[in-house]
Order: sequence, then C-alpha cells, then structure tokens
Amino acid sequence: MDWSHPAVIWFIIGLVLFIMELGVPGLVIVFFGAGAWLVALLSLVLPLSIDIQLLIFLISSCLFLLSLRKYVSSLFSGRKKTETSTGENLEDFLGEKAVVVQKILPPNKGKVELHGTNWNATSDSEIFDGSLVEIIGKEGLTLKVKPVLKN
Repeated sequence: MDWSHPAVIWFIIGLVLFIMELGVPGLVIVFFGAGAWLVALLSLVLPLSIDIQLLIFLISSCLFLLSLRKYVSSLFSGRKKTETSTGENLEDFLGEKAVVVQKILPPNKGKVELHGTNWNATSDSEIFDGSLVEIIGKEGLTLKVKPVLKN
C-alpha cells in the first residue's frame, strides 16, 4: 500500500475528522470528514491536482454542511417532551414525581423540583422539604401536588 497516495491521505484525514466529531459538540466536523472521503474516492479514479483536491474538499464539505446538518441534527437530538421554560405542555407532567424544595403550607405556595427546574406548588395538606410528591394538576404555572405515600 502506498501511504503517500492522495486517496489514502484523504481517507486518513476524513477518519481523523470523524473521530474529532465525537469529542466536539455541534455536528459540524463530520461534514468535513465526508468531504475528505469524497476527495479520497475521486482521487482513486481521477488524477487530480492538489489544488483541485482542496477545492473539491472545501466545496463538498460546505455543501454537505449546508444541506444535511439540519436533517442529521434532528436524527440525533430526539423529540423534546415539554417546553418547561414557557409552561407549555405542562399537562405532560401529570402523574410525575417531584421533590419538595420549599415547604408547602396551605394556602401558601411552596416549591418543588421537577426535571431540574423549580416550580411553584400548592397542596391540600402540609408537605415538608425533601418529600416526594406527585403532580395532580396545575393552575397557570403553579403545580398542584399530593404527597406520595411510602409503602
């Protein structure tokens, strides 16, 4: 195997770029790896000067990035269950468990932590810090909770 052949060099460059993508968030470097592999394939079948190889690499990498990034990102990001920052889809929380972080003394509000976010909460009974509660409803951005009984 001739390690100095352009196809081998571009293949190794592409492989290094793909491996780098594993450590760098953003899903950008992978498209430059794909551009390098495209140049590797083309240089196997066509005699290309280094200028043409670099031009193909830059153009193809940018085209891959611009045309495929949104699609590929959606494959890896998954679906967001709730919009906690605005309170939309709060009904998705019904039945979920939360932890009291500020004592709830009816009729006053306390606070519970759900999915790493603190929420105002009310209850029909007094509930102490650290207690596990279940979400049973909501009023605006305030959660209605009940204590979870230990078995």
